[in-house]
Amino acid sequence: MHLQCVLKTACIRGVHAVPVEVEVAVSRGLPGMTIVGMPDAAVRESQERVRAAIRACGFTMPAEKVVVNLAPSSLRKAGSGFDLPIAAAILAATGQVDARRLEEYLWVGELSLEGRVRATPGTLSYACCAREEGLKLAVSSDACDAAPLERLEQYGVRTLCDLRRCELSPLSFQGSAVSREVPDFGSIYGHEAAKRALQIVAAGGHGILLMGPPGSGKSMLASALPSILPELDESERIEAAMVHSVAGEPVGDILAGVRPFRKVHHSTSMAGLIGGGSPVRPGEISLAHNGVLFLDELPEFSPAVLQALRQPMEQGRVVVTRADGSVDLPSDFMLVAAANPCPCGCYGDPQGHCECSDSQVARYQGRIGGPLLDRIDMHVDVWRCDPSCIIEGDRSKGLTSADLREGVLAAREFANWRRLTCGDPPMARATDELLKCCRLDEKGKTLLEAVARSKGLTGRGIARVLAVARTIADMECSRDVGEAHVVEAVGFRMRKGA
Repeated sequence: MHLQCVLKTACIRGVHAVPVEVEVAVSRGLPGMTIVGMPDAAVRESQERVRAAIRACGFTMPAEKVVVNLAPSSLRKAGSGFDLPIAAAILAATGQVDARRLEEYLWVGELSLEGRVRATPGTLSYACCAREEGLKLAVSSDACDAAPLERLEQYGVRTLCDLRRCELSPLSFQGSAVSREVPDFGSIYGHEAAKRALQIVAAGGHGILLMGPPGSGKSMLASALPSILPELDESERIEAAMVHSVAGEPVGDILAGVRPFRKVHHSTSMAGLIGGGSPVRPGEISLAHNGVLFLDELPEFSPAVLQALRQPMEQGRVVVTRADGSVDLPSDFMLVAAANPCPCGCYGDPQGHCECSDSQVARYQGRIGGPLLDRIDMHVDVWRCDPSCIIEGDRSKGLTSADLREGVLAAREFANWRRLTCGDPPMARATDELLKCCRLDEKGKTLLEAVARSKGLTGRGIARVLAVARTIADMECSRDVGEAHVVEAVGFRMRKGA
């Protein structure tokens, strides 16, 4: 006797799910179960969970030799989501359930010893894989990171008993709700220039470095940035939610359209920031995909960790290479960084007294590194505001998030119109593409050339100035970038402080 069944499941690799076939052969021999196909420890341990679950739900575990093959064998299998498909394939191979009905699904789930199906991270990635394979998705009824997708039927499995008739209930989706409270720029007194800079950041998706003494409001300004960002569109929601789903993070805010805002502590390791581990897990830069990555106390980060940001900032993705291949992780984020100018924080502050030597200041600021600074579009000094602004507390004098967000949405709408009308590339990164998008007049070209020569701007620095100038022109609904736009962009590139 040789009974065989083949069912479909998937394995997470990076943030995407790769199709895997579960082949089960039941034949004469010494009773026992063997799992082959490069399984990790969690997959090998599924033998005991599957046995206990099958018996607990009233099925019969075959008293014969059971061989489970996870194909393709060249792909390393990790995680506990193989429990359900292995158990289902064994039951189908022994004729205890209808194999033909099970073949319509992509199965993912962990089993408890009593047969209950537990949720596993990455439901959204499994859903996308099932849609690509033309299958239905069967996961735990408790999956909280699921989302409705077009052209895909999703079903929930409570226990292994549900497989008897294979009459599964449609998966219920949790409502998307915004749970995060975001500060309003109106509650931040003064700092109108910094607010203007952050408005440009939100409009064009630029990076910014806020440098100033402690207590000047750098972190507060950065924390208010999400209040003026536009909502995620449908494709951006799925991309960002998929990363959070794989990482086991909540996806409710993202599915509601809120852009990710990741505040990273300076003790974070390279793998924690960039991504890594075995299997590879997305890092903070991937969790900030389509959103904001906020690095407070930038010079306190390890220089090696900071320099690892250079490639993701330019390409919008990061490639993590391991012995078994490379994993591509999305990482298209807006970098917002805050830093003190020196170890004591008072260098250049007219209201403070700095006790640091010139060498200490140079060493402290040098921890950021010139190559990374060159990739940050805007460098803004943030000084302490006048005490009277705080004591009087008159919010009517400053810009609110509603005011700034209106300008951001108008700029993005005009940029979309410009790309459709003028044929400008959607993401102009190269200098020649930026020059085409900007359509600089002679005065603007002369000014930019003079600034580049006097300030020693690199080619990348010139491109970053052009990108900011293009955004400023979009905020004014101008097709061409003029001299005034270049002047403001240069002002945000060159710090006025030390």
